[in-house]
Amino acid sequence: MCELLDRALVAHGGLRRWNNLRSVRIAASITGAICFAKGRGDVLKNVVMTADTRTQRLTTDFPGGNKRTIFEPGRIVIETADGEPVEVRNNPKESFQDLTTNALWDDVHVAYFSSEALWTCLTIPFLYTYPGFLVEEISAIEKEEETWRRLQVIFPDSVSSHTRQQVSCFGPDGLLRRHDYTVDVLGGATRLNYASRYREVDGILVPTKRRVYAYQGDYHLVTEPLQVAIDMTEVTFSGEEGSKNFSIT
Repeated sequence: MCELLDRALVAHGGLRRWNNLRSVRIAASITGAICFAKGRGDVLKNVVMTADTRTQRLTTDFPGGNKRTIFEPGRIVIETADGEPVEVRNNPKESFQDLTTNALWDDVHVAYFSSEALWTCLTIPFLYTYPGFLVEEISAIEKEEETWRRLQVIFPDSVSSHTRQQVSCFGPDGLLRRHDYTVDVLGGATRLNYASRYREVDGILVPTKRRVYAYQGDYHLVTEPLQVAIDMTEVTFSGEEGSKNFSIT
């Protein structure tokens, strides 16, 4: 690990505390231009997601709807709220390969895209200590009257994420300010993912607000349209000591 990652781990609650946790559950609204462009509108506007913190697995429940999706890197399962199977798709990332730019998404596409994104969001920066990740501090940038130190991260092939090489930007307090990447399943679309509205939950600092935009050239922000908006209204960690909850009112 490098000094910047060490600093970020401490700022977000510490690796020792994180290693005692086993899952994180959020109630959230996920909206934005990408959902509408793919014909899925407000399908994720009211969801409950539960992510394992040690293995890449995320379950999405739809309150009031008779549906649940279960994500693992090589498999998506869609079932009823009672656990009756509806659809199973192995190697779900491959189903994006034949889609044209304007093609609409089905439930599996939505489940894969949203799950890999949220699992990464919910585990940064602790994720970067897991086996196979390569990290290196690169040049800092000046943004919003602050100096943001940047960590370049290479993801292992065993972890499904938007792309293998990503950059996390940390403020003077060590907290994540922005996450920069491209999206393979969207043809390399550029993204700047801003993290804010931090809340402490069971000793871990969680950014409960995310705003995701495109960028041009050397990380020049494109403000319209807003690609993704994530607002968490409830966060619960479960671990060896039970569960602790934080609700945002």
